[in-house]
Amino acid sequence: MEPIHEPVLLNEAIDVLDPSRGGIFVDSTVGLGGHARAILEAGATRLLGLDRDQSALDIAAQTLTPWQDRVELIHADYRELPTVLAARGIDGIDGVLADLGVSSMQFDAPGRGFSFRRDEPLDMRMDQTSGPTAAQLLGDVDESDLADVIYRYGEERFSRRIARRIVETRRTTPIATTTQLADIVRRALPRKGYQRIDPATRTFQALRIWVNRELDGLDLFLLAAARLLRRGARFAVITFHSLEDRVVKHTFRALTAGEEAVRLLTKKPLVPDDSELARNPRARSAKLRAIERLV
Repeated sequence: MEPIHEPVLLNEAIDVLDPSRGGIFVDSTVGLGGHARAILEAGATRLLGLDRDQSALDIAAQTLTPWQDRVELIHADYRELPTVLAARGIDGIDGVLADLGVSSMQFDAPGRGFSFRRDEPLDMRMDQTSGPTAAQLLGDVDESDLADVIYRYGEERFSRRIARRIVETRRTTPIATTTQLADIVRRALPRKGYQRIDPATRTFQALRIWVNRELDGLDLFLLAAARLLRRGARFAVITFHSLEDRVVKHTFRALTAGEEAVRLLTKKPLVPDDSELARNPRARSAKLRAIERLV
């Protein structure tokens, strides 16, 4: 069965990108193809869809079948965008979308290891064809480095306790499953009453960001994509946590304050309205920021 998926901030993204102008558009994190489908329906002449998750690309290909003569799907990390375009002789684009973070499919699909709600191998890779898994990284990372990862990417104030407990556990038992890791984290934290989120949530977020290098080179990607925009082209970025949003906010501000002939389209980020949140609670942390090239 095809995964149920509602693209986040869909109307807002289409309004900002304005594909009715036609031209070449890039969905640099095409996922299951929901945003890409709307971009094509709105009038884009051609669309390139990048994703590092091959299983997502397979589903996107089905979603975009009616436009297959106008679409090219590419197994690549969004940070490879300049190389992907250069290989195709494309020196300018008319719009770019980047929907950052992990998709609902990746959270919900069994065997991916993103969630502690199922007991499964601790993988966490968006691209399961390359790179070490979370279990492999946890097997030999230095305790202080691990604490830094959990603090920096999870904003977890008990990061040192958690890192110490992980290292103590792995001396006798490899940490191989999501349930095992979640239990270790919960036991490492002080006992409290009711908590809005599971105590393991921040650590799982931190490890996912670390495994997938989600913040590595994000600012460089934003700069490179902005410089590929043709006159009047727009660039929209959807983020799901404060660390990503901070990078996007500061990079876009730097672009508009510099000599790039770029203007900010969103003085404040666009966020889901009440009706979207009622349909899709996972959208609650989403923010969209956008810029436009002037010349």
